[in-house]
Amino acid sequence: MKALVTGITGFAGSHLAELLLSMGVEVFGTSRPRSPMENLTPEVMKSIKLVECELRDSVSVKQAVAQARPDWIFHLAAQSFVPTSWVSPADTIINNIICQLNIFEALRDLKLTDTVMQIACSSEEYGLVHEDELPIKETSPLRPLSPYAVSKVGQDYLGYQYFKSYGIRVIRSRAFSHTGPRRGEIFVTSSFAKQIASIEKGVQAPVIKVGNLDARRDFTDVRDTCRAYVELVKKGEPGEVYNIATCTTHQIKAMLDLLLSFSKVDVKIEVDPARLRPSDVPVLLGDYTKLRERTGWNPSIPFEKTMKDLLDYWRERV
Repeated sequence: MKALVTGITGFAGSHLAELLLSMGVEVFGTSRPRSPMENLTPEVMKSIKLVECELRDSVSVKQAVAQARPDWIFHLAAQSFVPTSWVSPADTIINNIICQLNIFEALRDLKLTDTVMQIACSSEEYGLVHEDELPIKETSPLRPLSPYAVSKVGQDYLGYQYFKSYGIRVIRSRAFSHTGPRRGEIFVTSSFAKQIASIEKGVQAPVIKVGNLDARRDFTDVRDTCRAYVELVKKGEPGEVYNIATCTTHQIKAMLDLLLSFSKVDVKIEVDPARLRPSDVPVLLGDYTKLRERTGWNPSIPFEKTMKDLLDYWRERV
């Protein structure tokens, strides 16, 4: 088996590469000269085949797909930070939709009709969800509340359209919040973990800057999320969409309290206005019944272990 992973140097991509290699899959990954490589271990770097590719350039994408001729494509590359989409909405929407469109067109031009492509959409698509609509099913209405979420709706529906119009074997996944080691420091779980590690090392004053602590999120360990991606390309039904979730929520404040319980530091909590969004999704709680029934997948890593591993990751790097 051969797999092409876009965004392989990123958070989820690096974990997915390790999983695929452990299965004996030949792994190709797209990269750019400016791609950060620190998420890829030396062992992984020796085992994968990096293909230089600018996903916004259709010619570059077609060359990368032609070189790999993959059985599976995992499209993870994206502008994935919600606050950035408020600053650069046009770039977020263009980047996230056009990059995916170029891959679809490459598959059409190369007539790779047997290739299965998994596209990483997002629970942010659901946006404004009322309490009586929980837990969120794949049939729940989409009410996106950020430019990022709108871009993911575009990716999602573009996948459906290319399946219906051209028979591209697209599997759409809507992953709820996933975290764990290597999560970028701009994301809330890593931001808190890095601040705690920095306070422990004495390189930051004992003050933790926070945004909205009232939001509730359904957190999945990234390693479980990557297992779901693989199960979906193996067993998912093309054209369908699947939630990846745990059907459990954690308030952001409770997540911070859990991280602090692993440390002995005494800290003060301060709200940073720069960390607040123009509009925020109050609660995301996902129902993953459809994924479980189709593939047998269940989350396996406890939230406490995910948070402890994340804090230890930052302790090694501060």
